[in-house]
Amino acid sequence: MRHPSGILNDPVTLKLVAVGVLSLALLIPISLVRSVIDERIEWRNEAVTDITSTWGGSQTLVGPVLLVPYRYRYRTSKDEVVDGKTVRREVVETAVDTAYFLPDELKIAGELHPSRLYRGIYEAVVYSGRLDLSGRFPALDWEGLKIDPADVIWDDAVLSIGISDLRGAKGALSVKLGGNDFVMLPGSKVPGYAKGAHAQVGDAAKGTGAAFALAVDLNGSTHVRFAPLGVRNLVALKSAWPDPKFEGSSLPVEREVSHEGFSAKWDVSYYARNYPQFSTERGGGRPDASAVNASLFGVRFLTSVDSYRNVERATKYGILFIAITFLVFFLFEVLAALRIHPVQYAFVGLALCLFFLVLLSLSEFIDFRWSYLAAAAMSTAMIVLYGRKFLGGGRRAVVLGGELAA
Repeated sequence: MRHPSGILNDPVTLKLVAVGVLSLALLIPISLVRSVIDERIEWRNEAVTDITSTWGGSQTLVGPVLLVPYRYRYRTSKDEVVDGKTVRREVVETAVDTAYFLPDELKIAGELHPSRLYRGIYEAVVYSGRLDLSGRFPALDWEGLKIDPADVIWDDAVLSIGISDLRGAKGALSVKLGGNDFVMLPGSKVPGYAKGAHAQVGDAAKGTGAAFALAVDLNGSTHVRFAPLGVRNLVALKSAWPDPKFEGSSLPVEREVSHEGFSAKWDVSYYARNYPQFSTERGGGRPDASAVNASLFGVRFLTSVDSYRNVERATKYGILFIAITFLVFFLFEVLAALRIHPVQYAFVGLALCLFFLVLLSLSEFIDFRWSYLAAAAMSTAMIVLYGRKFLGGGRRAVVLGGELAA
């Protein structure tokens, strides 16, 4: 058995250790390349945010919801002064609360038209389109809410919808309820969703099973999501975007995805959520924003894996490229009795690291596959031409070039 000191004195072992240490040291320039990638990704994200902030962000539709105020009475105690003495008496006060009613049936149909917007070398995927909402509200169950119909304030009844961003709306929005048209005003009355629109519908909400219809023009980006407020929710959506990601609490029951685009249909029951069909503010059962958000479903407009992520993935194999290349040089040393200086190993390793930087630069302007091919050809040519000088012949350089090309 060889003594440890003998192993350390073995030049082959020492060279192998030195090459291993050098391989690990080259992870430092690779990590610097990764920091450049992270910086470019941050710049890209800032550009995309800037584009979408002026066009329209991710869209979430919550509604419509029918809000009907009513009066209620409650007992309380008040202090009164009688004959110079303070007396506590019980009195009946009147206050106003709001009842919330969700639709029995909610149908949403629309087509979204995607496009690309550019800011310098960066692009963002956006869309525009029209969504048609229709359905029917139930007969308002005042008895179930323990409310006297005589206490209902019909004049202040409101139909409201929450929409994340209405910058795509063209002209005034209007909603049809019970055969009457109502102009909608900015601002949502749906709890937890300040953005949107609402309309004073008054006595039109009195009807049994009042039908509604509403059309919304939208500009958006990234994704569009819907809340299943109806007892039954039917959503039909189509677009020319070929890379959709269906997400949320419910997936489509039907879908078709091709290079020409996608179409999808959802049929979602109210059992897929955790909030009531009708409630009151005072009873603490109004639609809670967190519960509504948990029930959202829709589609995200994916982009193909971008060049920065591809370069980042390539750098994760950097140590493998370096190790295999150094192994080839080491075998040349052992089998062909060559002497390759550690500095020459270092120059070859730096050329391999330069490959990732060139790949990053080219991929910002041309297709990633061509960028990879060009960067690989450049790096291979550098190493082969340099290695030819100390490998002792063109045949060995050709072997090295074949290994790198593979």
